[in-house]
Amino acid sequence: MKPKIGIIPGDPSGIGPELIARLLSSEGVADAADILLIGDAHVFEAGQNVAQCQYDLVPADVTTNWTVEQGFAHHAMDTIAPDEIRVAEVSQEGGASVLQTLDQALEFVQTGVIDAIVFGPFNKASMHLAGLGHDDELHYMAEKLGVTSYISELNTLDGMWTSRVTSHIPLRDVADTISEERVTEAVHLIHNVLRRSGVQRPRISVAAINPHAGDGGNFGTEEIDILEPTVKKLAGGQMSIDGPWPSDTVFLKAVAKDIDAVVTMYHDQGQIALKLLGFDRGVTVQGGLPFPVSTPAHGTAFDIAGQGRADVGATRAAFDIACDMVTHWDN
Repeated sequence: MKPKIGIIPGDPSGIGPELIARLLSSEGVADAADILLIGDAHVFEAGQNVAQCQYDLVPADVTTNWTVEQGFAHHAMDTIAPDEIRVAEVSQEGGASVLQTLDQALEFVQTGVIDAIVFGPFNKASMHLAGLGHDDELHYMAEKLGVTSYISELNTLDGMWTSRVTSHIPLRDVADTISEERVTEAVHLIHNVLRRSGVQRPRISVAAINPHAGDGGNFGTEEIDILEPTVKKLAGGQMSIDGPWPSDTVFLKAVAKDIDAVVTMYHDQGQIALKLLGFDRGVTVQGGLPFPVSTPAHGTAFDIAGQGRADVGATRAAFDIACDMVTHWDN
C-alpha cells in the first residue's frame, strides 16, 4: 500500500501554499503516496494562483479508510479568513492558523488516518504571537504527542544527515551542556532515523566542539574528557562511528560519501554546512517523534512570498523522505 501523507500549508503569509501547489503538480508525487491536504481551501487555492499550478481538491471522509484516485483528498478547515492573510508579514492570525492545522495533523497521525506529516514553512514569530509556548515546533509536537524521550531536529541534504547535541540555546551555554549522555542520545537518534530511511548500517562521524578538535587540550578539553571516550564506547557496541573530527573538515567526509551522518555539537555547526551545500534542497526531520514529520529546512521567505519565485526542491525532498520513512519505519 502507498503511504498516507498529511500535508499542511505552513504559514499562509509565506511561501508554503505556493510550494505545496508546486509539489502536487510535480511528476510522480501522486503515484508515490495518498495525500491528504489539511487546512483552509482558500489557502491552498491562493497557493495555486501564485504558483500557476492547478490541482483538484477532493473532500475526504477521514472516518473511513480514505483513498483518492483523482486529485488530492482534502480535509477542510476554517482557521483564517482570506482578509486576515497579510502576505509577507508576521501575524497572530497566521500563527494561529499554523497551530490549528498542525494540531489536526497530529490528531490524524495519532489515530492512523495518515502515516506521516509534511508541512510548509512555519514562522516562529507568528506562532509565538499565537501562543506557541515552546522554543520551537518540535517541542510543541512532542508535548502534544506525550513524548518525553530525547528529541532533536535532524537535517538532511542529498543523502547527508546531521543531528545536534544542543540546538536552540545560546552559544555561550553549549560547552556546559555537552555530556556523554547527550552525545549518546544524539548518535542513537540519527542512527535510528537513518535506518528508518533505508540505510542498513549508518556510518556516523562526530564533530568536535573546539578548533582543531581541541589541539590536544590546548584549545579546550571537551574532546578529551567527553567526546573521545563516548565515541570509543559507542564504537565498542559495533556501531560504525568515528571522531571527534574538526568541524571545518568533517563535512568533507560527508561530501565524499564516506559517511552518512555528522553529529554536531550546536545548531549552526551543521546548518551552515548544509545550507551552503544546497539551500534549496535541505530538509528538516523532527527526530524522536513516533511518526515521520518533515519540512523544507528553509523558512517562510517573506522577501519573495506571493511572487511565484519559490523553489520546490526542498519541499519535494521533504515529501520523498517522509514516504521513505513510512516504508522503512519498523527497521
